[in-house]
Amino acid sequence: MYGILIAFQDYNLFKGITGSPWVGLDVFREIFGMSGFYEALRNTFLLNLLDLLVSFPAPIVLALLLNELAGRRFKKFAQTALYLPHFLSWVIIGGMMYQVFATNSGIVNELLGRLGVAPIPFLTDKYDWLVTYLAVGVWQSAGWGTIVYLAAIAGVNAELYEAAAVDGAGRLRRIWSVTLPGIRPTIVVLLVLKIGELVQIGFDRPFVLGNVSVRDFSEVISTFVYKTGIQTAQFSTATAVGLFQAAVGIVLLLGSNYLAKKITENGVF
Repeated sequence: MYGILIAFQDYNLFKGITGSPWVGLDVFREIFGMSGFYEALRNTFLLNLLDLLVSFPAPIVLALLLNELAGRRFKKFAQTALYLPHFLSWVIIGGMMYQVFATNSGIVNELLGRLGVAPIPFLTDKYDWLVTYLAVGVWQSAGWGTIVYLAAIAGVNAELYEAAAVDGAGRLRRIWSVTLPGIRPTIVVLLVLKIGELVQIGFDRPFVLGNVSVRDFSEVISTFVYKTGIQTAQFSTATAVGLFQAAVGIVLLLGSNYLAKKITENGVF
């Protein structure tokens, strides 16, 4: 927390925090005057909102499907295979994606070419890149996200399933009327935490998958801080942006938690 002071200083690496001159809110005024900051902020919200719509439900659906598998061996194999992408570095994933989706040499476009279909610019057209970005995110995170939901499903009272079966409920009806209500508190808590992170975004994924052609979407807060704050040694700028993200994140977290408690009576606190 002590390092937050850098956001209010003209920080000098050699003078340190105690020796650097105070400038008050000048650093924030400079940031809010940059057009690139608003573009990065817009893209951060856009990518996170789309991730929330696409990536958040994916592990829930996947956990429900895995829970319905009858064969224990196949279930364990499927879980292990789905978890594996989480342990891969985004640098490795980025290299794999370029091998698979590159316009001229990617595996997918080579197969499309043999079928007489024109190549798709997965990584060079901003709209195609956006779809690719979201799909890769689901592939990387969905399997790992199922762990929490499978644990929540395991805690649902088995007698409720038996009672539903006696009443003639099929699989889909049991999922809808027993499983989903049983894991609703877990879903709400994770959703609230996810909304609180809307202004936060990792550096690796947009930096590795992004390029100049798709900068309109790939330039986010984390890459903005890296380019304008770290590369040019403007540590005050980098710290101020981080403090801004934390402040907005707290507001989003409190707001989403309040709404969740009002609507579902479940929340983080």
